[in-house]
Amino acid sequence: MQRQVAFLSALLLLFAIPLFSQTKEPAKEPAKQPAQQSTQQPSPPAQPPAQQPAQQPVQPPTQETPSGPIVIPPEAAKVVNPVKPTAASIAAGKQRFTYDCAMCHNANGDGKGDLAQSMNLKMPDFRDPEALKSVTDGGLFYVISKGHNPMPDEGSRAKPEEIWNLVNYVRSLAEKKTAQKTK
Repeated sequence: MQRQVAFLSALLLLFAIPLFSQTKEPAKEPAKQPAQQSTQQPSPPAQPPAQQPAQQPVQPPTQETPSGPIVIPPEAAKVVNPVKPTAASIAAGKQRFTYDCAMCHNANGDGKGDLAQSMNLKMPDFRDPEALKSVTDGGLFYVISKGHNPMPDEGSRAKPEEIWNLVNYVRSLAEKKTAQKTK
């Protein structure tokens, strides 16, 4: 039951956030003309502003229309993880991952979750050590806390320590796969 509620909550967030994040341009006032001399003919009355066409409904991005690359600010990438990857930290990260992330990233982190597949999203396989090789812990923290369309941000719902636990858990997924290959 909790998984269904989490799934529905994430689905709502994925479709509601883009609707609220679109901004409309403020109506522009016509530029004021300098006073005209009496020898000129009066200008024609101003036309009412043309109505904007109705906005197209927001569609979730697919492989064909990706949301673009993730840009991590250099200062965010340099942040060092203050939470040691202990068993307790990884377990706490796994619990939060199961509730908030697995619907897209899948419970095992392979990126083939139900929601990602239904939205035709190509997700990274966190079990592959190469997938996050070039991303620092600070970079992961930034992406998780700020989100990346259509992924909602965790920063508004989680404490920094909880996000660092998620970082530790995601890192542990690649370590598990590497350990399994060497056996």
